[in-house]
Amino acid sequence: MATKKALIVGATGLIGGYCLQALLKDPAYAGVIALVRSPQPTTHLKLKTVYARFDNLEPALAGIEVHDVFCCLGTTIKKAGSQQAFREVDFTLVLTIAELMRKKGAIQFLVISSMGADKNAKVFYSRVKGEMETALKHVGYPCLRIIRPSLLLGSRKEFRLGEKVGTLLTPVLQLLLRGPLGKYQPVQAEAVARFMVMVAHQEPSSGVHVYESDMICRPKGMKRQKDQK
Repeated sequence: MATKKALIVGATGLIGGYCLQALLKDPAYAGVIALVRSPQPTTHLKLKTVYARFDNLEPALAGIEVHDVFCCLGTTIKKAGSQQAFREVDFTLVLTIAELMRKKGAIQFLVISSMGADKNAKVFYSRVKGEMETALKHVGYPCLRIIRPSLLLGSRKEFRLGEKVGTLLTPVLQLLLRGPLGKYQPVQAEAVARFMVMVAHQEPSSGVHVYESDMICRPKGMKRQKDQK
């Protein structure tokens, strides 16, 4: 009998929308809570939607206790409006949610990062993602799972030139990017979401686990994941 509950943040985004559907179908979860800023159309007996201002999260999270937290937050500098606004979402907001839910007893935190995330990267986007990963490792979760997808494919509400180009070039890239270069292939957002929910049940269920993009389409390759203490 299912007893676990999950919180998903970013359920109205590209990966988050697919992740929400996967969680609702997963028999391991008795309930799913979606923390959102704007209305989302999904209804389900297992689903509870909580609306919140992301600059005032504590009241919205009062009384919410879950086992797993799925964080699918992410934006772009263009959409956010500035580097600082981007950092507020992809670093500060992610870390704030992680800290609040850990205090409430959450055991596992799963987060979408990015291929190339590195706190020492010269590229601002990759550096912020790397700083986010590093900060999460110090929150104290018994289990932290970091998923690093490459260029995402899927239907977004907003236009992103890089992803459109990636979609058009996918057949060519699949031929060229093989072997060690496989992790650079574009990946479907739905596949990322399914993978995220799948690894929530994987052993070991403790420690820090980093999954590179090439593992997403080849689950058996998870033996090559980077386990970090």
